[in-house]
Amino acid sequence: MEETFLWPVAKSRTGQSGVGVGIELVGTYQNRAGVPRDVWLSLLQGAQEQIDVLVFSGTFFAQSNPYVAKMLTERASVGVRVRLCFGDPRGHAAAIRGREEGIGNTLAAKIRASLTYYRALLPEAGCEVRLHDTTLYNSLFRYDDNLLVNPHIWGQPASANPLFHLKKAQSNGWFDNYAQSFDAVWAGARPWNPDQEETAAHGQD
Repeated sequence: MEETFLWPVAKSRTGQSGVGVGIELVGTYQNRAGVPRDVWLSLLQGAQEQIDVLVFSGTFFAQSNPYVAKMLTERASVGVRVRLCFGDPRGHAAAIRGREEGIGNTLAAKIRASLTYYRALLPEAGCEVRLHDTTLYNSLFRYDDNLLVNPHIWGQPASANPLFHLKKAQSNGWFDNYAQSFDAVWAGARPWNPDQEETAAHGQD
């Protein structure tokens, strides 16, 4: 094991040393928008076991990388488990979050638009997409033992909120707590069926 991992010195984008922070915290960003694109790409491409994503709409995930669905499919083809969990556009949680951000029904529309990028994943072995109706305190992006945690500040879009980079180093630490929260939301989420969603949407017209 590398010495730099045994005693990591976490640094924020401002260059300040993370003295006293938890051993699993290896990086911080002032906001999610400040995370370099190559960080997202390298973590996705380097995943060997699992990729977990928990968001409301996650529109940036595909907009910043138009090949994300193809890349996720490629990871799944070599045995990586891919689990994507979006907000239910017909759920109460998305409606409440939309009101809190001052965008009303726009959030539900953003979720529906975001989901269209991932329809091609559904037939792929090892890929699952589900919809949750849960109050999210964080958006989560897990790539094996790396986890990007994007806390939610009331009334602000996720892109404007801080982001923490965790790397699993111990049992029952920060990493495991967040990973367990993903599993809990995932267990209560329903599988996304695009055909049923479209039928329900037309029925509301």
